[in-house]
Amino acid sequence: QVQLVESGGGLVQAGNSLRLSCAASGSIFSINAMGWYRQAPGKRRDLVARITWAGATTYAGSVRGRFTISRDNANNTIYLQMNSLNPEDTAVYYCNADVVFGLRTDNYWGQGTQVTVSS
Repeated sequence: QVQLVESGGGLVQAGNSLRLSCAASGSIFSINAMGWYRQAPGKRRDLVARITWAGATTYAGSVRGRFTISRDNANNTIYLQMNSLNPEDTAVYYCNADVVFGLRTDNYWGQGTQVTVSS
């Protein structure tokens, strides 16, 4: 079993920054990629940023240039540095991981962390 534990959410004013962390633990052989998704009330869950364990990154257009995803391979942890936050960034942010078990890859979600940006 694999657990994803997120931290770092909170309430900030527009223009400020937050840093989210997500640590994967459990019976992990290797990880292909991890990422952050977000879901605002009444909306679907969308990709924010994703990073492969080789270091390739993908960003949603709305956050490119403001958010930076990074990883700590040794500790199976990813980070999301969020700068210049605006109220449209308000959402529950979920960590996601593709974990390899031999010939099989399983997908896992964290419990989510709330990010609220006030104007």
